[in-house]
Amino acid sequence: MKHTLLIVDDSKVSRMMIRHKVSQIEPDWLIQEAGTGDEAIAMVSLNPPDFITMDVNMPGISGFDAVVRIHEVSPKTRIAMLTANIQESSRERAVVLNVTFVQKPVTEPAIRQALDYFLAEK
Repeated sequence: MKHTLLIVDDSKVSRMMIRHKVSQIEPDWLIQEAGTGDEAIAMVSLNPPDFITMDVNMPGISGFDAVVRIHEVSPKTRIAMLTANIQESSRERAVVLNVTFVQKPVTEPAIRQALDYFLAEK
């Protein structure tokens, strides 16, 4: 099945690394990118993806605030917080928002952790 993934990160290098690693594992997926939470919300409103990787610290609204708004317009989209912000409070907020937490750096095990979450049966 062909899935869609939206990568949300203000770092172009991080977006490129995530795209590259996901493409190696899931070459048939359609991958889109957004550099801010606001841009992601606009994209999801027009065409909801199956999955999202979301950074936390970005210009404008935070990744967590973007998740709240994305859940309002696309509650079925599965989201992985992929971030270097490893504070316990961030992990707890991810649980409250019903998303998974994946710690950066963007390594193959980190990407596999996110993909396993995306593809797991609910």
